[in-house]
Amino acid sequence: MRYRSIGDIEVSAIGLGAMPLSIEGRPDRERAIATIHAALDAGITLIDTADSYHWHAGETGHNEVLIADALATYGGDSGAVLIATKGGRGRPGDGSWTVTGTPAHLKNACEGSLKRLGVEAIGLYQLHKPDENVPWADSVGAIKELADEGKIRLAGVSNVSSAQILEAREILGEKLVSVQNEHSPAYLAHEPELALCTELGLAYLPWGPLGGISGASRIGAAHAGFLAVAEDHGVSPQRVCLAWLLAKSPSVIAIPGSTRPATIRDSAAAADLVLTAGDLARLP
Repeated sequence: MRYRSIGDIEVSAIGLGAMPLSIEGRPDRERAIATIHAALDAGITLIDTADSYHWHAGETGHNEVLIADALATYGGDSGAVLIATKGGRGRPGDGSWTVTGTPAHLKNACEGSLKRLGVEAIGLYQLHKPDENVPWADSVGAIKELADEGKIRLAGVSNVSSAQILEAREILGEKLVSVQNEHSPAYLAHEPELALCTELGLAYLPWGPLGGISGASRIGAAHAGFLAVAEDHGVSPQRVCLAWLLAKSPSVIAIPGSTRPATIRDSAAAADLVLTAGDLARLP
């Protein structure tokens, strides 16, 4: 496993995006716990979650509780694991997502996450998405207050533009350590934000990193290079995709989702897959 930095914390270059373990189509609890344990066994030390990662109404924080239980029952050492959670979104239970970025909501959300995770301070707390009805500075200001109060150690922002990253940095200073945006072969619109994070020394956590590479039989012509490179290396195209993202910048820490031990073990192995210049020339 290779390691990269989020602020002053060193984490695995591949993390676990835990959302699929709690939303629609989630696995049973036993398999979900086994998936998290498999990630830890593979050397993963970053788990990404959110209070809104749940399926039904009335189960806010389902994913956070699941992760806390998995860590408590893990037979190995989990002391180096960074749990990165988020606040600012909700799920009414009808399949939709809401956005609430008021300072009051964010502070209450953080309190709930602290209790569910069973910690005194959250290692990395991320503002899940800008709220169009709330000034960005107000939402980010609430995150700064949480940091000043010692309830969160480090801060991140998600689903943001370059301008919003720069404004957040002005408000949070060195407490801002990460950006989480959608980024995959099927979605490259945030290349400018990746470049900015690289310039500023911020960790960049692409969510949905396997977009367009959901299965070898469904890879379209535009992404066929991933299948060809995978065949050359004798690995899965998903593993190549994650290695391709890591090769884009030393700021990248990919957080693929998984619902089975086998898939997260395959994803974790991407940290040790080094693509050649020739490989990369065949990829987007």
